[in-house]
Amino acid sequence: MQTTDTSGQLEEALERVHATGPERLGRLTNHAPMVVEALAAHGQAGAVHRWLDLYHDKLEDFPDRLEPVTDANWPTALGDPRRAADWIDHFTRTLAERPWRDVLAEWWPRLLPGMYGGSTHPVIRTGHAVRALESGENAPRRTELAHALGYWAARHHPVSGITTLPGAPTAAASLDAVPAIAEGPMGFPARLAAVRRLPLWAGEVSDPDTARERLTELVQAATHRYATHGHGEETMLVHAATAPNAVLRTLGSLPRDLWAPSLHAAWTASAAVTAMYAPAEPVTYTPPARLTAEEVVERALAHGDEHVIKLTDTALDVGDEQALAAAQRAIEISAPLV
Repeated sequence: MQTTDTSGQLEEALERVHATGPERLGRLTNHAPMVVEALAAHGQAGAVHRWLDLYHDKLEDFPDRLEPVTDANWPTALGDPRRAADWIDHFTRTLAERPWRDVLAEWWPRLLPGMYGGSTHPVIRTGHAVRALESGENAPRRTELAHALGYWAARHHPVSGITTLPGAPTAAASLDAVPAIAEGPMGFPARLAAVRRLPLWAGEVSDPDTARERLTELVQAATHRYATHGHGEETMLVHAATAPNAVLRTLGSLPRDLWAPSLHAAWTASAAVTAMYAPAEPVTYTPPARLTAEEVVERALAHGDEHVIKLTDTALDVGDEQALAAAQRAIEISAPLV
């Protein structure tokens, strides 16, 4: 699925969003750029301004600048959320001077180890930005990539010290084997720090084409799993599917030697989120009616919640009945945007 809208409404929406910051309240992500891209990608560009009007109270002003990020000092600024504006400026300048795929290829391996910061939202935002650029390059879409990469650099947060457990042959079975963390602090950073053991899955993969196949399998498995496990935390478990899908939709714009490392990082992200928010027991879920993809998109838009729309976007990428059931489950258990 590509962002094929040519009405200009996506560009107008992105320009509105770029006057705001990547977060609010110092920790909650601005989902607007991801949602408007997803709506445009699925034939709903006419709704993006109406949705933005509803989301407006969740937007904050663009943050203050501290000190320019340069080619010389960037390592010391990496992972400093106070430097979000500085990072966005850096990527805006860089993308004005060089082709966006070249910039992405240079920075992807630098940023990939820290894709767990910001509750994985920076890599998800990057995936949406790349999809938009793949279908048509223009200034607002390049600027959106600058904001996405800048947010990622500011929230860069690696994980380490994970003990490897035996995995299973399939992504679905390996997600089933992920041990839940103990009950404790509710915040994402604290929960992430509590993840100490994860199964190893697809760790032997080094071939790029195999990496793409396994990453596709992971996205499908995590999306399907939401239908039966999403009640563990209806919002945060969305990221077990949307984070690896952001990586998957970016592969085609990256050098092939980055595909296998991308798979491995995406698995860690999906498995960690699964560990952090796993419910005590799964449920059997059957949607109340068999729905078409178009009907699910319309229901998600009417519901309005940003995570519902983003999970629906990933479910449509997967494209099968169980994925659509997962999207419908998210609609049912999530609070609507009002």
